[in-house]
Amino acid sequence: MLAKCHSGAVNGVEARTVEIEVCSCDGAPQFTIVGLPDQAVKEAKDRVSTAIVNSGFKKHEANVTVNLAPADLRKEGPIYDLPIAVALLAATGKIKADELGEFALAGELGLSGEVRRAQGILPIALEMRRIGKKGILVPAENAAEASVVAGIDVYPVRSLREAADFFTGALRIDPVFRDLAALVAEGDADADDFADVKGQEFAKRALEVAVAGGHNVLMIGSPGAGKTMLARRIPSILPPLTPEEALEVTRIHSVAGKLLGGRSLVTRRPFRAPHHTVSDCGLLGGGTHPLPGEVSLAHRGVLFLDEFPEFRRNVLEVMRQPLEDGHVAISRAAAACDFPSRFMLVAAMNPCPCGYADDPTHTCRCSQRQILAYRGKISGPLLDRIDIQLSLPPVPFRELISAPRGEPSSAIRARVVAARERQRRRFAGRPGIHCNADMRSRDLAEFCRLTAAGQERMRHLLLQLDLSARAYDRVLKVARTIADLAGSDDVTETHVLEASTWRELDRTYWA
Repeated sequence: MLAKCHSGAVNGVEARTVEIEVCSCDGAPQFTIVGLPDQAVKEAKDRVSTAIVNSGFKKHEANVTVNLAPADLRKEGPIYDLPIAVALLAATGKIKADELGEFALAGELGLSGEVRRAQGILPIALEMRRIGKKGILVPAENAAEASVVAGIDVYPVRSLREAADFFTGALRIDPVFRDLAALVAEGDADADDFADVKGQEFAKRALEVAVAGGHNVLMIGSPGAGKTMLARRIPSILPPLTPEEALEVTRIHSVAGKLLGGRSLVTRRPFRAPHHTVSDCGLLGGGTHPLPGEVSLAHRGVLFLDEFPEFRRNVLEVMRQPLEDGHVAISRAAAACDFPSRFMLVAAMNPCPCGYADDPTHTCRCSQRQILAYRGKISGPLLDRIDIQLSLPPVPFRELISAPRGEPSSAIRARVVAARERQRRRFAGRPGIHCNADMRSRDLAEFCRLTAAGQERMRHLLLQLDLSARAYDRVLKVARTIADLAGSDDVTETHVLEASTWRELDRTYWA
């Protein structure tokens, strides 16, 4: 007897349809799984056989063959336990499941028959909706995650027995659904406020511009200048995720197994801050079975790298491609996959190894050679990809104790959201462009119109700062964002001047 159902195989952040065919026939009892399974899938026969017995069904005494199609797609992990077990019960006549082929299943089985959570359920649910499946049975712990996918019924199951009884009609399971737009709308939470930061108004303005346009930022200052404090408050002024972006980000976290504690959706823009000992694989992603790294987990959010020069040189250099292209292509012998990585880089560093090269109240103990070697850990091509470079002076003591509370994050965020809305309307119909930082070189002529005075000022800046072509494009993008914050359609000389003040470290630090 033959039984069929469907599941999915995750590749990168996408899923491909897998058809599970189970055939039971007379002959010497054996259990064979074919279709390019990895070791975890091969071991499913032992988990499935034991789970069936412990769920109250009689042990099968037949020649069983399980085919996972397509045969040229590698199947990995224990996610096929549940569909194999249910299809096997149907193929051996232990349950009658006439509609099994209309449903998809995914989940790991324990020896007791318990259905355990699995990674990558969200992309599988999206794929099953695409091919028109009536519903999908998922582990109860993954139900909230899959329930944000509209257009397909999601049924949570806690055991193999529940899944079997669902198909026989002995148990009614109500599908779960959660409104994606409502979840995103209620996703904001309290965060550290910019009002708590004393002084550093120049830096606050630069971060406002950076967030409004999605630009990369490098902050340089002595210890205690407030670099980390400012960076940790960036989430409070980030614009809210759109429902489409929330689903995109959640899919990455689902594949990485980061949706814990019953979370169904990533409702706030990610803020990732890996330690400087992270490996290139941890930052970029990879492994024998590739998983997303920090640059992908920060997709549509912020990647904060504190103590920037302390990261290994090879680790920093691997960021150049995702910073430019917005995705990471990983090739392994077992698989090749593509992870999105469109993030805003925020980096912080000291001006020298001891930290006090530019501090008027402390004496620097570093030699010129040590300072140059320290700064030289940041390569020119990587610096070119950082739009805004800030030098943060230490805040005077009298300002710390007497300065009033600054502007609250809510006011800054309102301006950021208004600027992002202008960009959304401008780039409507342009796939892949969500903010000014996403613009390609061919877009600048159309969307970054300079006034005559602005063109002349830009010409002087090119000669004065000796900017590369890439750095020139990035100054133009920052000027476009400043114009958006001011509500201007054209980029004027004033906007260009302000944007250029954040590129002067090219000359003073890395001349």
